[in-house]
Amino acid sequence: MAGKFGVSARAWFLCCGIAAAALLPAAARAQDLEPRAYSNSPVGMNFLIGGYGYSSGSVEFDPAVPLTNAQLHNNFLVAAYARSLDVWGKSGKFDVIVPYASLSGSALYVGQPKFREVSGFADPRFRFSVNFHGAPALTAREFAGYKQDLIIGASLQVSAPLGQYDSSKLVNIGTNRWAFKPELGFSKAWGAWIFEIDPGVVFYRANTDFLNGGTLQQDHLYTVQGHIVRGFSSGVWLALDGTYYTGGRTTVNGVEGDTLQTNTRAGLTLALPVDRYNSVKLYASTGTSSRGGDFTTFGIAWQHRWGGGY
Repeated sequence: MAGKFGVSARAWFLCCGIAAAALLPAAARAQDLEPRAYSNSPVGMNFLIGGYGYSSGSVEFDPAVPLTNAQLHNNFLVAAYARSLDVWGKSGKFDVIVPYASLSGSALYVGQPKFREVSGFADPRFRFSVNFHGAPALTAREFAGYKQDLIIGASLQVSAPLGQYDSSKLVNIGTNRWAFKPELGFSKAWGAWIFEIDPGVVFYRANTDFLNGGTLQQDHLYTVQGHIVRGFSSGVWLALDGTYYTGGRTTVNGVEGDTLQTNTRAGLTLALPVDRYNSVKLYASTGTSSRGGDFTTFGIAWQHRWGGGY
């Protein structure tokens, strides 16, 4: 059945989740709450995203920083681009995310109060993903007859140390180190519902200029996120999101810190089609239990799509 924008509501529902990563705040490293990350889309479709968000609390620009009683406020802008790909007959995607943040707030470091106010670009993130099962590479004509069942995919996201960083400061927007996150994705459709679970792990390189030349190392951080997504005939979809992550203990100059993280978060994402080529996403999330950082975030993003035969 054709929707009012000249494309079926089901096709819009399947397509418009591909660039959801751009909704994530600049503070998020492993705390991703990203529904529809492994959805299928016609080959050659492009997505351009711009968004604004706000976070407050123990915002983790770098979860390795041993701060306590943090009250930080972060306004952030995000620009992102994504493109759907044909990867040897399987559907794939490449995306790049460039965040800009303005941070202010206070915290205690070794019992001493510290204040920080800074603006700049955060570390950009690049990701390649491919769906190995249940989501073949399709043209727009072929995609019109596609119906999701079980999708199994994988991705690799790389965070590059290009963001604002001052080695004399405890809190920075950038992290001055590389990070790599391989992840698996499982997405199962039952009628208008989609159930997703995405386990992953983050590997960190050392920051060799931590606090004026120190060396900071961090253990792997293990993550899993899950989503329950409900699609509607209008093309709107709503997701209940949750994530759990643990690990990430840090070592500074050979001394292991009491910085083990064990956190859970919950949130909501709402996608609203505007017309055939544009949609708006609203999101919010908060910590439900926390050891190593707790914050609340919300925001809005606009997404424009073109190509892929639509």
